[in-house]
Amino acid sequence: MWPFKRKTETRSSGSGYTADVMAARASYIAGASGLGEMTATEQASVSLWEAAFAAATVSGTDMLDRRSMALLARSVALRGEAVFLIRETGLVACGDWDVSTRDGIPRAYRVSLSEAGGAQSDIVLAAEVLHLRIGSDSVAPWTGTPPLRRSSLTGGLLHILEAALSEVYATAPLGSQIVPFPESSEIEKEQIGRAFRGTRGRVILRDSVTVSAAGGPAPAQDWSPNPLSPDMQKTMALQTLEAARDAICMAFGVLPSLANSAATGPAIREGQRHLATWVLQPIAALLAEEATAKLGGLVDIDVIMPLQAFDVGGRARAFSTFVEAIAKAKDAGLTASETDAALKWVTLAENDGKA
Repeated sequence: MWPFKRKTETRSSGSGYTADVMAARASYIAGASGLGEMTATEQASVSLWEAAFAAATVSGTDMLDRRSMALLARSVALRGEAVFLIRETGLVACGDWDVSTRDGIPRAYRVSLSEAGGAQSDIVLAAEVLHLRIGSDSVAPWTGTPPLRRSSLTGGLLHILEAALSEVYATAPLGSQIVPFPESSEIEKEQIGRAFRGTRGRVILRDSVTVSAAGGPAPAQDWSPNPLSPDMQKTMALQTLEAARDAICMAFGVLPSLANSAATGPAIREGQRHLATWVLQPIAALLAEEATAKLGGLVDIDVIMPLQAFDVGGRARAFSTFVEAIAKAKDAGLTASETDAALKWVTLAENDGKA
């Protein structure tokens, strides 16, 4: 008989707090489609964002140093938003956060600060937090959406294709061949097959078609070797893989020409200008607006000039033409007001609302 009294053992249920935290963290790591979406294509795009923001010129504040700008760009590219706690010593990156809103505008945050010995939580007001978000929806304007989550179908397709191709190259009999061989014992064919064995694949010997009873040699095509390597061209996997990579690059604002091996210098420069002008500079403007409201001074962030994302020759020719036009206007006796009125037609006048 059992000497101890029967007791009810209490165990932690699967829907407890720890399970919820682990499930949320796993969902964050896995991404929108339930898989780890950090492919080489995404990492290359994220690296361009990170390097561009690290090289950006920031005026009006000393808190947005290059390290903080790089962390911010990586968080925005992967999560669609970045939260930094404003301290006297500088900006502190937040690993996780919860937000409380009123009229859709953040009012307070519960932030989690990463430490070497664990995480530290704190509750702060919205004025103490620098919150940058992109891809916001009208349903939840206080949150951001990363580029890959907005194109999750393409990310899932790329992951499936890369996984399928990796399995093919890992398990398929690449380089193996079936070679006809006169009738012999299995031991002899195995020994001869080992002699043909290389670093990849092997030669498999099989008996050729025997001579028919009426006589006559075996068919000539029977003696030709047959490869066992899978024909990937018929599956269109390589073309689909390239299309998925190009689509992911476009989701990050990176022109696919940057990844093309046949791209020349002008194509590379145009890709860099497109990334800096249409993607990174608007995000930098959003960050400058947020920093101006939270840091108490006019903040300006420029990505285009440090990256040289402009046509140097075209700007030089435009400047030469502009100086020549001003000189001709002076020679013609035009007044300053008349010259300014003429410049408004080509959006070169000051405060014309167009330049």
